[in-house]
Amino acid sequence: MYTRLSKVILIWSISFFAALVAFNNVTDYDSNFFFVSHVLTMDTTFPGNKGLWRAIDSQLIHHVAYIFIIAVEILIAGLCWLGGWHLYRNIEDPVSFNQAKGTAILGLTVGFLLWFTGFMTIGGEWFLMWQSEVANGQQAAFRFVMVIVVTLIYLVQIDDERHA
Repeated sequence: MYTRLSKVILIWSISFFAALVAFNNVTDYDSNFFFVSHVLTMDTTFPGNKGLWRAIDSQLIHHVAYIFIIAVEILIAGLCWLGGWHLYRNIEDPVSFNQAKGTAILGLTVGFLLWFTGFMTIGGEWFLMWQSEVANGQQAAFRFVMVIVVTLIYLVQIDDERHA
């Protein structure tokens, strides 16, 4: 049962993290909006690089993208909180616990999509964030992705009392 409890705690920890990230982005909107705006305009990448045609200068699109990011962070927090709750409610029975993993898996997957696909792939490679010394969130995104992936791998392991 301690393994199952640790899984619940890890899922709720990721929920708490995503909620804090969203909270900070809402209560200090301008700080990270500045970051998103620099990534999308590509104004801090290498001068004259051949990828500048990808830049988006529209402040409206910057706000829409940032609000979308915040909404996804809130979704991750909600799915992981709810997923942890489903797991906690079934903590006594390994079979029920295994069957209750879906929402938590979905929450972790959405987190992976945001921080790997959104930040590392789209931001890092499409908008060349890796070239920026000012607006480069790849290392932070990588840390988030690794925590999520390790938690996801641990979570999907079958819980069985015979192996406890």
